[in-house]
Amino acid sequence: MTRMQTSPRAQRGVTLVVGLIMLVLITLVVTSAFMMSTSNLRAVGNMQFREEAIAAANAAIETTLSAASLSATNTSVDIGGIEYDVEIKTPICVRASLAGAGVLTSLSLPLALSSGNTWSAVFDVEAIVDDPRSGARVTVHQGVRTLITQAQRDTLCS
Repeated sequence: MTRMQTSPRAQRGVTLVVGLIMLVLITLVVTSAFMMSTSNLRAVGNMQFREEAIAAANAAIETTLSAASLSATNTSVDIGGIEYDVEIKTPICVRASLAGAGVLTSLSLPLALSSGNTWSAVFDVEAIVDDPRSGARVTVHQGVRTLITQAQRDTLCS
């Protein structure tokens, strides 16, 4: 049997090709890892905006209702140094029922509510939050129960 000997020059060309293929594969792996991390970062940023926008909407609703306002308002809420523009639509009366004596005696009511007919009303409050940086929008609906007078019931819950 005769053996064929391969020259070292022929083997050097194969090493170069294998090295280039490995370099291309490593480049593809690094590029795909970079793209995945960028998309994950965007997803986390969107979730953070959503949570902050919901907190801004809830804060605006609480502020509006604590001022005993049952009308549409626009306000700005600062959360973490970022200003969120919140638009509160006119609350929609879902239902109203005459408040029972047990409810009235357990609460310290203003004079306007303690005299005459007092109604327990449920309102649907809608708050829309816009992010000026990204243009994203979040809508929050919150149910609110409050005591109102007969005149407010006639106006708001017709």
